Amino acid sequence: MLTTGKIVFALGFFIVFVVAMFWSYRKDSFTNKIHFKGASKILIITMVILILMILYVKMRPH
Repeated sequence: MLTTGKIVFALGFFIVFVVAMFWSYRKDSFTNKIHFKGASKILIITMVILILMILYVKMRPH
């Protein structure tokens, strides 16, 4: 059962967590561009392979 205190704590925790994530991202954004230069290409290739595998499994005859 959710009490008022639990809801306030969850909202406060969520707000602090999101602010900390944005602050951390902004702080590390410059070094991320240097160290993870081709990461978006790898992500796109992985997603395409996964989609092709799913389509293959769904389309093959039983």
